[in-house]
Formats: sequence, C-alpha cells, structure tokens
Amino acid sequence: MEKIWLKSYPPGVPAEIDPDQYRSLVHLLEESFQKYANRNAYVCMDKYLTYADVDKMSRQLGAWLQSRGLKKGARVAIMMPNVLQYPVAIAAILRAGYTVVNVNPLYTPRELEHQLNDSGAEAIIILENFATTLEQVLTRTKVKHIVVASMGEMLGGLKGMIVNFVVRNVKKMVPAFSLPNAVRFKSALSQGAGMKLTPVDLKATDVAFLQYTGGTTGVSKGATLTHRNIVANLLQNEAWAQPGLQKPPQVEQLTIVCALPLYHIFALTACAMWGTRMGALNILIPNPRDIGGFIKELSKYKFSMLPAVNTLYNGLVNHPEFAKLDFSGLKICNGGGMAVQQAVNDKWLKATGVPIIEGYGLSETSPTATCNRGDTTEFTATIGLPVCSTEIAILDDDGKEVPLGQPGEIAIRGPQVMAGYWQRPEETAKVMTPDGYFKSGDVGVMDARGYVKIVDRKKDMVLVSGFNVYPNEVEGVVASHPGVLECACIGVPDEHSGEAVKVFVVRKDPNLTVDALMAFCKDNLTGYKKPKYIEFRDELPKTNVGKILRRALRDEGEKKKAA
Repeated sequence: MEKIWLKSYPPGVPAEIDPDQYRSLVHLLEESFQKYANRNAYVCMDKYLTYADVDKMSRQLGAWLQSRGLKKGARVAIMMPNVLQYPVAIAAILRAGYTVVNVNPLYTPRELEHQLNDSGAEAIIILENFATTLEQVLTRTKVKHIVVASMGEMLGGLKGMIVNFVVRNVKKMVPAFSLPNAVRFKSALSQGAGMKLTPVDLKATDVAFLQYTGGTTGVSKGATLTHRNIVANLLQNEAWAQPGLQKPPQVEQLTIVCALPLYHIFALTACAMWGTRMGALNILIPNPRDIGGFIKELSKYKFSMLPAVNTLYNGLVNHPEFAKLDFSGLKICNGGGMAVQQAVNDKWLKATGVPIIEGYGLSETSPTATCNRGDTTEFTATIGLPVCSTEIAILDDDGKEVPLGQPGEIAIRGPQVMAGYWQRPEETAKVMTPDGYFKSGDVGVMDARGYVKIVDRKKDMVLVSGFNVYPNEVEGVVASHPGVLECACIGVPDEHSGEAVKVFVVRKDPNLTVDALMAFCKDNLTGYKKPKYIEFRDELPKTNVGKILRRALRDEGEKKKAA
C-alpha cells in the first residue's frame, strides 16, 4: 500500500524506527537508570524518588520475587493507584524475568478473580486499601505470594505515619482484611537487599505485560504485549514527540503529569515507560477525580506534559482555580482514550495556550497507533497520522480496503501490535488479518493527506431508518452548546425508524431546557441525526479513567424495558 501519510509528517520525524536496537524493555530501562541516576524520577505527595532509587529498590524487590521460586515468565499482578510503589514494582517484575499483570484497583471481587485466574498470576503486589477484595477470592486463584503496600510507607518518618493513620483511621479507606502470609512492601525490600537479583536472558518476544482490555464488550481479555511491542511504541512516541519537545521553553528535564492510572495502557506507556526513556520527572496523582486537590498539586510544579482524556481536560478547565496555574512550561497535551471534543479543546487552548494533540491507540497496540503532529496549533477533529513504522488500512466487512474517504474498520499493522490475546487463539483470529493487521472495531475514514478520523465504534453506531448515525458526531455538536458540561449519545429502539437518537446531558447552565437544546441540535444536525430524546442527568457513568460508558446507559434502558 502507498503510505500517503508520510508526505504529511513533520520535518525530522522518521518514517521508521528500529525496535530491535534493544534486546528487551529491561535493557532500555536499565540504560535510563544509569544515564539519569541522579535525576528525580517520580514524586508523589511531595516525596521524590531518583532514578537511582528506582534502580536500587526494583533490584531489591526483583531479588525478593526471585527468592519465592517463581519461574521465568511467571505472571505477577499489581493492584494499586498511582503511588511510588507502582513504578518500582513494574521495574522489579520485569527485571526478575516475569510478566506484569496490571489490575484496576476498583475491581469487584468477581472481576479480580477472573483476571487473576485468566492470567494465571502467582503473585500480587497490592495496596492495603484493596486487600479485602483479594481476601474474598484468594482461595479460588493460583496466587501464592502477596506483597501489601500502604499509602504512607514510602513517604518516610512522621509524615508516612500520619498519612497511614489518616487513611486507615480517619478516612476509613482500609477495610479490615486478613491475608496471613502476606509480606509488607518495605519488608520485601529489606529482605531483598540481602539477596542478589539474578539477571535473566530476556528476548524481544518474551511477554512484558498482560494488558487487560476493559471488558465493555464482554469478558475482559489479556492483550499479550511483548518487550519488543513496548520498546517499539516508546521509540515511536519519542520520534513523534520531537516537534512538540522543541517548542520553547527548552528544559533540561521534562516534567510529566501522571494523572491517568498506571494500570491503564495510556499512562503506563506515555508516563511511566516513556518518562523513564526520556529521563523525565513523573508527578504521580493518586486520585485525579478530586479536581480541586489535583489542581493544588499541579500548582507546585512547572509541568511540561499532560496526557489526559477529554473528561479530565473538561473537569480541569471548568474548575475556577485552574486558570491560576503556571502554564509557562507546558509544551504538549496529549488526548486519547476517547474523542477530544472541539469545545473542550478550544477552552483548554484559550486557558493554557497549548492545544490538545489527539492521538489514538488501544491496549492491543501498546497503545499509540496514530497521532496529530506535535507542532500542530489547530484542532483537526482527527486522530492524526499513523506514527513511525505503522500502517493503517480502512477495511470493509469482507476485509478489503475501501476507497479513500469512505468509512470502514480501522486496521493497524506495526511492531507495537500485540502478539495476540492471552490463551485465546480463537479471539485472536477474529481480530488479526492474515497479513498482520489488527482490526480495531472502530469505524474511520482516511483523507488524501493520510489523516484518520474516527467515526465511531462499530457497536455504538445508531441506525436510524437505514442511515448511520455516529454518536461521536452528535456528542461533539451537543457538547459545543455553552450550557452543556458533558454528554453521551446512544441509540434506543423506535417503532418507526428502528432506532432513535437519545442524548444524556450534564448541564453547566442549570437553566438549560430540553427545548432550547433541541433547537440548537436542529440548527446543527441533519434531521435523522437530531436527538429524539434528551435526558438531563447529574452525572454520567464512567470508567475509572473517565471514559463515558455508553453501554451502561444502553443497559439501563434494556433493564427498564424488561421490568
């Protein structure tokens, strides 16, 4: 295929990267630990860890894990929010020759049991706040080794003791639990200090992460991401970011705001792994939903990069304290995980002077597949261009490429594409084409410049009297009304048109009426795309990353109908 997008690349960005310049992800990480040893790597609640600290602690924890008798390739789960133990745990597991299984700490016992059993995890590193969930399912899993961390233990001295006391006794955030054979995180480190980490001969094809997809389309599946997959995406992101990084002001060290949870592929790669590659300082935010507290934390730093989802950008920019922050060091704001809405981008750009650069990817692609140019100044309403060493094809239902400008399923080929779904060859076969493309399940179009625009998820498309209505488009229009804070669009059954468009809206202006919003939609959407129903809500269902769950809204309607 002709790579038409290469003509649109910024000057200096290469068409290809070499993912084989590192034997493994561990090789890349250890290079950074040495190169940036004296730099601060992470900060959380005012406590800093240097690259040397992460190097030392991960060696200790890795040696402790090896002492448990785990074989090369064993799966070790991590179930924590963004705290200092998280990056140490990732590096330790990888350096010990094991596979990281990232777990959402807000999982229910049922969800946790499925993921532990599906992955075959034999060990878990967990924050005590969530230990009660593990206790409920432990006997039905293969987990034999448990490391329990606490919010305060890495902060040291009196401060650490106070934080633990408040978390446990004042805020009551640690339900009682009993895990008799568990070892405390600090104890595992001190025991590991007397042991030697045995280097493991890791290959590029060895599995680094089992990254579980959200499960919004059924049972959660583990995307098998190899060392080569992650190395490739780090090098792709590094090359792609150069035009943005060259913007003034020039700084010796980048400061990245890590507010998205590290168990999510976006933060895992864009913050923790890529930050290590670049020798950056990562500001870990354990609870970004507390927007006021988040802004207070941001006020302490001159930050350079902020990766986030649309809802988080929206929440920040609409908070009265946000405008008081210092944006003079801000270079790049990456948007992903869901569509960035123009209304949010415009308000963000006005407040910060920096546009939201939208990209696209999935757990299955490590994640970055496409991104807008790092030197862009305008909102393109696209997900940008295929990044270095990446090919995008737009396919019809028979797997054939559609003509340029026509909608079809976005398919991705490149060194960042997963090896397959963990122990699910049939599921892997459904999404991989014979020539190595991963079929994303997203509907998109590519223009003559190579820019890709997502129209919608195949499963989210609404069919009104035979016409395709894409919720992203409707949501973009509704969100642009000044009285709307956020919204979600779904299809509901309709006896006349098969399906009708329904929009759920959280108001910014309490005086906004259904009639006024309907009139606005009539002016901006053709007849069959116009909402038939508008329902005001105080909030919308979301994932822990802040992604609005259309499926939850659809399920509500189906339950009401069944009742």
